[in-house]
Amino acid sequence: MRWRGGTDVIVGALLIAVAAAGYWLAADLRIGTAMRMGPGYFPRLVCWVLAGFGLLLAARGLLAGGPPLETWAVRPLLLVSAAIAAFGLLLERLGLVVAVLALVALSRAGGREGRPVEAALLAIGLAVFCVSLFVWLLGMTPPVWPWRR
Repeated sequence: MRWRGGTDVIVGALLIAVAAAGYWLAADLRIGTAMRMGPGYFPRLVCWVLAGFGLLLAARGLLAGGPPLETWAVRPLLLVSAAIAAFGLLLERLGLVVAVLALVALSRAGGREGRPVEAALLAIGLAVFCVSLFVWLLGMTPPVWPWRR
């Protein structure tokens, strides 16, 4: 797919969509005033700023143009999305270590470079880091292993 706008227009539209979703989610929160801010003041302010950046980026992409878009890589997009979903689904059921291992395995499968030793070392290192940070350092209590909840 060749298109003149390039990635700036797509990223700008994505920022606007995220801002709209955030604004919609914060719609029930009271705004207040600048002197007495309510719980919805800052989220809406951030959404407006994010939408403004999205508009500027999209306009720059349309006016200046950019490198044309080539074909979309669907496999990495699907596998990284599946990795995030798998982490969320596996965390409570099988524990932090298994969820991190699945996250890294699915994410690495989305790339073209197939280095299994490197992926295994990354997965083990990230699992050790997550357990060290969340369980030992921060004192949180996520399930670590499937048999230890």
